[in-house]
Amino acid sequence: MGDMANSSIEFHPKPQQQREAPHAGGFGCTLAELRSLMELRGAEALQKIQEAYGDVGGLCRRLKTSPTEACGNVSGGAEDEGEAEAGWIEGAAILLSVICVVLVTAFNDWSKEKQFRGLQSRIEQEQKFTVIRNGQLLQVPVAALVVGDIAQVKYGDLLPADGVLIQGNDLKLDESSLTGESDHVRKSADKDPMLLSGTHVMEGSGRMVVTAVGVNSQTGIIFTLLGAGGEEEEKKDKKGKQQDGAMESSQTKAKKQDGAVAMEMQPLKSAEGGEMEEREKKKANVPKKEKSVLQGKLTKLAVQIGKAGLVMSAITVIILVLYFVIETFVVDGRAWLAECTPVYVQYFVKFFIIGVTVLVVAVPEGLPLAVTISLAYSVKKMMKDNNLVRHLDACETMGNATAICSDKTGTLTTNRMTVVQSYLGDTHYKEVPAPNALTPKILDLLVHAISINSAYTTKILPPEKEGALPRQVGNKTECALLGFVLDLKRDFQPVREQIPEDKLYKVYTFNSVRKSMSTAIRMPDGGFRLFSKGASEILLKKCTNILNSNGELRGFRPRDRDDMVKKIIEPMACDGLRTICIAYRDFSAGQEPDWDDENEVVGDLTCIAVVGIEDPVRPEVPEAIRKCQRAGITVRMVTGDNINTARAIAAKCGIIQPGEDFLCLEGKEFNRRIRNEKGEIEQERLDKVWPKLRVLARSSPTDKHTLVKGIIDSTTGEQRQVVAVTGDGTNDGPALKKADVGFAMGIAGTDVAKEASDIILTDDNFTSIVKAVMWGRNVYDSISKFLQFQLTVNVVAVIVAFTGACITQDSPLKAVQMLWVNLIMDTFASLALATEPPTESLLLRKPYGRDKPLISRTMMKNILGHAVYQLTIIFTLLFVGELFFDIDSGRNAPLHSPPSEHYTIIFNTFVMMQLFNEINARKIHGERNVFDGIFSNPIFCTIVLGTFAIQIVIVQFGGKPFSCSPLSTEQWLWCLFVGVGELVWGQVIATIPTSQLKCLKEAGHGPGKDEMTDEELAEGEEEIDHAERELRRGQILWFRGLNRIQTQIRVVKAFRSSLYEGLEKPESKTSIHNFMATPEFLINDYTHNIPLIDDTDVDENEERLRAPPPPSPNQNNNAIDSGIYLTTHVTKSATSSAFSSSPGSPLHSMETSL
Repeated sequence: MGDMANSSIEFHPKPQQQREAPHAGGFGCTLAELRSLMELRGAEALQKIQEAYGDVGGLCRRLKTSPTEACGNVSGGAEDEGEAEAGWIEGAAILLSVICVVLVTAFNDWSKEKQFRGLQSRIEQEQKFTVIRNGQLLQVPVAALVVGDIAQVKYGDLLPADGVLIQGNDLKLDESSLTGESDHVRKSADKDPMLLSGTHVMEGSGRMVVTAVGVNSQTGIIFTLLGAGGEEEEKKDKKGKQQDGAMESSQTKAKKQDGAVAMEMQPLKSAEGGEMEEREKKKANVPKKEKSVLQGKLTKLAVQIGKAGLVMSAITVIILVLYFVIETFVVDGRAWLAECTPVYVQYFVKFFIIGVTVLVVAVPEGLPLAVTISLAYSVKKMMKDNNLVRHLDACETMGNATAICSDKTGTLTTNRMTVVQSYLGDTHYKEVPAPNALTPKILDLLVHAISINSAYTTKILPPEKEGALPRQVGNKTECALLGFVLDLKRDFQPVREQIPEDKLYKVYTFNSVRKSMSTAIRMPDGGFRLFSKGASEILLKKCTNILNSNGELRGFRPRDRDDMVKKIIEPMACDGLRTICIAYRDFSAGQEPDWDDENEVVGDLTCIAVVGIEDPVRPEVPEAIRKCQRAGITVRMVTGDNINTARAIAAKCGIIQPGEDFLCLEGKEFNRRIRNEKGEIEQERLDKVWPKLRVLARSSPTDKHTLVKGIIDSTTGEQRQVVAVTGDGTNDGPALKKADVGFAMGIAGTDVAKEASDIILTDDNFTSIVKAVMWGRNVYDSISKFLQFQLTVNVVAVIVAFTGACITQDSPLKAVQMLWVNLIMDTFASLALATEPPTESLLLRKPYGRDKPLISRTMMKNILGHAVYQLTIIFTLLFVGELFFDIDSGRNAPLHSPPSEHYTIIFNTFVMMQLFNEINARKIHGERNVFDGIFSNPIFCTIVLGTFAIQIVIVQFGGKPFSCSPLSTEQWLWCLFVGVGELVWGQVIATIPTSQLKCLKEAGHGPGKDEMTDEELAEGEEEIDHAERELRRGQILWFRGLNRIQTQIRVVKAFRSSLYEGLEKPESKTSIHNFMATPEFLINDYTHNIPLIDDTDVDENEERLRAPPPPSPNQNNNAIDSGIYLTTHVTKSATSSAFSSSPGSPLHSMETSL
């Protein structure tokens, strides 16, 4: 059994294997046969099963299983881990610090991956499925399902594998995650027995035989298209079959872009394969997303700093060497003696080391580490806030988000239908009434009407864990009504036990035509009672009586009905509620009605109640949306619900506010506004719609993708929008992939949605998105804090090393001391500043945007201000320090002299100032209280105290390696005093208004618009527009065809008039394939070859095209303006007449479209 499981997960069995062993693992059918079988639907599938296997039983026998008993188990793999080791003062220190940086980065990546894998496996382990093995019912993990298993399917299951139904009871499936079709599909062994993985069982139960698992199941195939199967594709491409390989990759490409939405586009098979393949390969290697905003800014900043450092170090070395040479050989007039050469060389080496020191100090090595630590720390903490981050940079991108497109159901609402208003006994209750406020007769009738007249499979079960909400099983609307019974302090279960399902006399089930459900029961006196519930507008028309406040009947005339619609039903509808009428009718013992005449039976009813049902807004959502709006983020709601409900919910959430200028559109109207008369999406039209759009109702996943793409591609604002999107269905995949940050729902989301997303919301709650924004902004601020600290250190150290070297021929700060300051302290500082927890105040400012520099003018003021203080102190100590402390001067010491107290004091003071400046660096927006919240970050406190302790050890016991000599207590206190001065000086700087300092420049801008790389442009062009293909396909193709030929004729004329007169003989290019592959004709477009027109069109259009063609009006729809090849054969008479070029002329090969 084991090897069958493996063979069912193999990608494509190789043909020769099949010939040797036609039946994998000794089974009666091959993988290919099963795959082709599972691609069929309905009647076709039945026919195929009958032809190939006789019946489902025959299929079971071929799979070595029986419909009643079954199979064995499958085992998993193992993991491995890596280790690292370090070696042994200057070289070792450098090595050690580099190793530190690398290890921390690697460890972060590893732990993140492990976390994600752990979560995945936990989810997979939790998902179990019921199978029959050896005649016993077993719960097995989904991963252990094998082909040939007999699986039990029941209401509420998500099918983990494909299979064929053996026996079913009223089985209905929701295949919307695969097809996008919302109607439930009825499955039966004799009509449509194909059950597909990834679909939900909505009603009924049954047994199926598993025919495909893993990558061969339907969901697996979609995953493969989304790129999970990329490796296999690459392997296939390498197998020399250029033609086929190219076709394969271009097909997967087309499919990949369509995601799970539409798979019918097969590009035409033509001789252009070879060149297409090269291009596809190039494209396959293009990373999905451009560099994140932060990475772009940091890279730019690092390059600028690096260049400055290099220049400074070069100048230092040149000045030192010149000074030494001039001093020794010119001023002192010495001759270069051979025996002195080693001494001179030693001097030169010393100068070179000083130069390197300056360079090392100038470059902020801690920067990449700070970024990694900050992101990794945030990711770990975000897990606690219900955000599972799959892509590290998504965390930081979220801080720049300017728009969030959110689903309604489950994200903004609780996804639990609830009765919130009711009309009982002539009273309109705005909340659930107290049971004692109702007449016992009304209450009793209501409880019976709801309990009996609903599917007995619909139940409300106790919550799984303490404090959670009760679980709703079954139809959502019926659950709401049953919940209403429970809220009235009554129970539906005893009623159902008293009248079990088989005692129900007649049931008219709910369907979309009736819009009502009725159940008749036999009364003890021999009569019948019919309970009915349904859409209020339909049932009220059938009511002739209504119960008054005493529970007695009173007449219900059409006039009363209109009155009720106005006073009760319309106000409920305005609040976005679905209104449901509950009614009953009694038949006396003598008169049994004709049960088949439904209209007669369900008429003359007595109305018990009208209830208003809604999916209530999560209580914490309005506050979260208010925070988003305050933070400068626009929240838009995209939902499949109707516009009235959507508008009501949006108003309750605060997405739309009265008096604002906003748009609420339905999908159809949205499409009408953004498309031109040819049915193509125009960016200009979209730009008029999206800024005001707040609610998009009745929208398809395609509309969602169009909206997201439109907002991202828009150039109307001064900044490009950064869009976050939430999604849960398989068909949300393309929108999630297109968005800057895709949020998938952890509970309600399908695997395909999770795979396409960047962050998974483990609690499906909108407030978690707000937390993600907070963390994202926090990452950005943490890195700015670190930069502020790091650059102050760098500026001071470089200037000290440079001037010190030039004036005293020796850097006051030695190489190892610099390393201690630069690498170790910076690494710790990055850890300290990058782990600052986020505060609510982060949400009080607008997003930074893509072009905002990393180093603001306030930060530049702080950096330069503190540098001035530190340089003043250090130069004072350097030139008059020995007089102040009454010690020997360390200046102009000979080459190998022991360390001096003078230079040790300079080093120690420098470090103390950095330590206290680290506290200053905690605030970057000019706040005065730098100690605010310092104790909420224990890592920061530990690191500052730890660094201080190590500094004491280095100074007192560091000796020769660190060029330190021990200091007295008085000297230490002076160093500390100067360090604390940093905090006072920080207050002085904060007092200077930034606006007065016009001379300050910002640094670290984002990459400009003109710096988009070719790959990014290609990636943009590669986006396929799903919606455009669905709309009026034929008409679009026709217009494209016209455009294509006009372009061709224009090109041909241009060529004929001037260019290719002296071209070499074109015989070598008779086939289009050769023509395309000839270097001077390589047409560099990134498109899919879609067959648009054949040669007959050329004839028909010839006359029309003589007129000068208008330029293509379309800018947005990339398929039109990119080359789509016309593959008419070169010698056809139609083309030669259209282009009037003889086969010998250079033009006959020009018919491929440019």
